[in-house]
Amino acid sequence: MIHLARRRNTDRVINGGWLDAHATFYGANQSPATLGGACGYDNTFHAGFGVNTAAVSGALYRGGEACGACYQLMCNYRADPKWCLRRSVITVTATNFCPPNNNGGWCDPPRHHFDMSMPAFFRIARRGNEGIVPVLYRRVSCTRRGGVRFTLRGQSNFNLVMISNVGGSGDIRAAWVRGARARSWAPLNRNWGANWQSSFDLRNQKLSFKLTLVDGKTLEFFNVVPSTWRFGQTFSSRNQFS
Repeated sequence: MIHLARRRNTDRVINGGWLDAHATFYGANQSPATLGGACGYDNTFHAGFGVNTAAVSGALYRGGEACGACYQLMCNYRADPKWCLRRSVITVTATNFCPPNNNGGWCDPPRHHFDMSMPAFFRIARRGNEGIVPVLYRRVSCTRRGGVRFTLRGQSNFNLVMISNVGGSGDIRAAWVRGARARSWAPLNRNWGANWQSSFDLRNQKLSFKLTLVDGKTLEFFNVVPSTWRFGQTFSSRNQFS
């Protein structure tokens, strides 16, 4: 069952719903699949995001809560017709954090900035430009293939769960786990990025999860992990946010 709650307004709205920001690209000599960064996605393909990813500034990152969120971007052709591709639009997933340098940098607060993967950047900007371009962006719903994925890490009674391939708003506000021997849901605490932790011994039992997204939708994933699970394994559910 999906429950709805009022979404909080965390962005500055201009231009009929689009927001003003800037963008560049990073990781030119890296495989785009490795740009999971501060969100903890080891491989953005395995996490369900592909190459269309971005590191976002602190105003957008929100301490890791934005991990998995989707943004639609277009280069602001009116502001920079030399380097912007006209009418080109791309949707990216936030998978990393662009840290501030506290010296007027593009990722310093309160600026909204996207450090995009190189393939994504050149979908909206002309090649030959290695600088900053003005962009317009807006939050959009994430469309994912398959269900939400849960990767289990840790040891003994320390459990670290990386949650990925989340549809809907994509960004998780709260998470819970319940082992087959438990009667109630136990809250998970965000460790960093998309990684959530608990201090319960959950071994040798089926595991269920409950997630609440930033937009207020809640979905339960019953017995998505079998009792034979081992640390290091990933399990995909049949359920997905819409």
